[in-house]
Amino acid sequence: MSHLAEDLGLIMYWGFDEGQGSSTVEHISQVQDPIHDVFRSSELQQHDPQWRNGVVGSGLLFDGYSTYIAHTLDKNSIGSEVDSFSTLTIAVWVAPRSYDWGNEGKLTAIINRHHMERQQGYLLGMSRHGSWSFQVGLDTGEWKEVWAPAGYELPKNTWSCIHAVLDGDQGQLKLYLNGSEIACTNVPIGSRLVQADDTELLIGKNNHSSVLADVFQLQMFSGILDELKIYNQALTTEQITASYQHLLNIMPEGTHPQLPYDEIKLDRTPLLQDRHRPQYHASPPAHWMNEPHAPIYFNGQYHLFYQHNPLGPFFYHIHWGHWVSNDLVHWRDLPIALAPENDHLSPDGIWSGSATYDANGLPVLFFTAANNSLSPNQSVALAQSTYLQDHDSDLVQWTKYPEPLIMQPDGIGAFGDFRDPFVWKEDDRWLALVGSGIEDVGGVALTFSSENMLDWTYKGIFYQPDLQKYPYLGPIWELPVFLPLGIDQKGQQKHILLVSPVGEGADVEVFYWIGQWDKHQLSFIPDQEEPQLIDVGDFHFTGPSGMVDPKTNRKIIFTIAQGDRTSELEYQAGWAHNAGLPLSIYLREDGRLGIEPIQELQSLRGTKHVSFKKKSLHEANDILTSVQGDRLEIQVELQSSTAQKIGIKVRCTPDRAEETLLYYDRNDAQLLVDRTKSTLNPQEVCKGIQGGTLDIHDDPLKLHIYLDGSMIEAYANGLKSLTTRVYPSRTDALELELWSDGELEVISMEVWDMQSIW
Repeated sequence: MSHLAEDLGLIMYWGFDEGQGSSTVEHISQVQDPIHDVFRSSELQQHDPQWRNGVVGSGLLFDGYSTYIAHTLDKNSIGSEVDSFSTLTIAVWVAPRSYDWGNEGKLTAIINRHHMERQQGYLLGMSRHGSWSFQVGLDTGEWKEVWAPAGYELPKNTWSCIHAVLDGDQGQLKLYLNGSEIACTNVPIGSRLVQADDTELLIGKNNHSSVLADVFQLQMFSGILDELKIYNQALTTEQITASYQHLLNIMPEGTHPQLPYDEIKLDRTPLLQDRHRPQYHASPPAHWMNEPHAPIYFNGQYHLFYQHNPLGPFFYHIHWGHWVSNDLVHWRDLPIALAPENDHLSPDGIWSGSATYDANGLPVLFFTAANNSLSPNQSVALAQSTYLQDHDSDLVQWTKYPEPLIMQPDGIGAFGDFRDPFVWKEDDRWLALVGSGIEDVGGVALTFSSENMLDWTYKGIFYQPDLQKYPYLGPIWELPVFLPLGIDQKGQQKHILLVSPVGEGADVEVFYWIGQWDKHQLSFIPDQEEPQLIDVGDFHFTGPSGMVDPKTNRKIIFTIAQGDRTSELEYQAGWAHNAGLPLSIYLREDGRLGIEPIQELQSLRGTKHVSFKKKSLHEANDILTSVQGDRLEIQVELQSSTAQKIGIKVRCTPDRAEETLLYYDRNDAQLLVDRTKSTLNPQEVCKGIQGGTLDIHDDPLKLHIYLDGSMIEAYANGLKSLTTRVYPSRTDALELELWSDGELEVISMEVWDMQSIW
């Protein structure tokens, strides 16, 4: 704690120097304030709030959705003996990690004790894109605000020293940034701040925050706070400058304190103890993700991006998260690649898109720019790598082209539904598919063409199915993906079109057609009209993206594996959703789509638990009594001439109170999962039976299964997958058991432990 002259007026001070634990002391009153954090009381996992290096000693990291401090006021607190006062100064070092969207125009609170509607109290906080403000309720019946001007926003991942001053005696409301005055608003001379007596003093949480999904409080601070002080006087410019300079003088280099990115980045370590969280599937370090997208290979590395809300495990203010990998299996977290900014391009979200190469062979990103000030609010935009300047193979930095490249043409597509560009180069031009729909016709992919990647021309509808015949294809298509698939038996080049239907009546799955691509007419002609499914799980394999791997020429698709939990459980967990395993697709000799997990996944195999051939059901299950695990790879081949249903139970408790059954019904040609007994937790919603058609005729059933925490992915005979989620309540739900309703021959079986990729 410093002892400068201005500290004589100090009435509250949080130094956040504990460095550990779940409380922090307010030094003047010596009150120990508990740090409210979801993991202090979560039923899923428990650990302390996250502490980081501060500008002096340690600082406290606020997670953006659950971390806050409620201070217990005592007789030394401002306003405890009087209803109003004329001078107030708040000083704090702040390092934001993310900005709030600004829902309902409310500020993300740094510190506040206010009631705006009653014109009472004070609020220091942030809004969209780093803007910030100090606001007070005065005895004149006014609510007064002072805002930082443009160019003085609080930068992300950087320390800023801010002071907010009310000087009612002089009639001024001021802001200071890093020791310098940046804004002043006049208030009535002699006015006094009116206390919000029935309101808590909160740090990191707005007294009147918006609520999302009945669970999530918005306008909560994300980042690190340190050296938070409140004075009962209006500090002068000289005092504030001296205070800032004093701290600089004690810095090792005598300069503004630096903040290494590793200190403030989202940290996945605390969530690794969550037994339901997958460990060898790609996931954000914490919080929310939507679909992974825009895969691209460059300079020996694979890049994969994903839709991400860095504020918490809920769908809100979407950015592009970023992973990089040498092998498509072991991923590294990189800083957010694209974020909404205070511009006219995408201030309200960076939604899905794709990646391709420019004329120089450098990666570029095409994304959906969200700007709610426009109607329609969606357009296609471009971001270019800074590789030519920095030669960073991790491709951390991207520069957005300042204007939208493709606006929705008048009368083309469903108004306001125009998103998810999939871009590739064909000969000497670039082509783009954009997801949309046509009223009374249904979802469509629209085609655009460009000679230079900047000027685009609408070329028509790429493919339009019969909505009356297939109503589950919905009124809107998202995430169109178009890839060359292979040469068929007649020597014809086949392509695959994948889409994700949304809207009223849509079945939100990944549907596909195999067919021929007419590059002259820029249209697609499917071999059969009826769409097909890759995965027969229900809403756990969605959000497709894809690429042709330049190293191997494989066609690889990526998906989101939906978590399918309640908002309350996602709040407690601190994360929502993850990627599915990368999937190689190809054209089989019989003309059907072949699927298989990429071979690189074998690098994750650990202990091999069993390997046997030609056993009866009873013999095989005797062997399996020694196998336990919730992160396993299983390969099994089953045959029966008498049984109708054959399969395997996974995630079983010893008493079978919890179990999940994967099985094949030969009579109905169905691949199914029975989750009726998957969990005893009544809060979980992943239950029931789901599945779909798989025709393997009289062939043996070949299952390739991946268990990873709550994830179950089963690949059957190289033809279909079934992706699902289960959240057993018991920690002993680790056993396996083969199963059938008749005699069963186990042709072969192998089981491995799987290692974490993190």
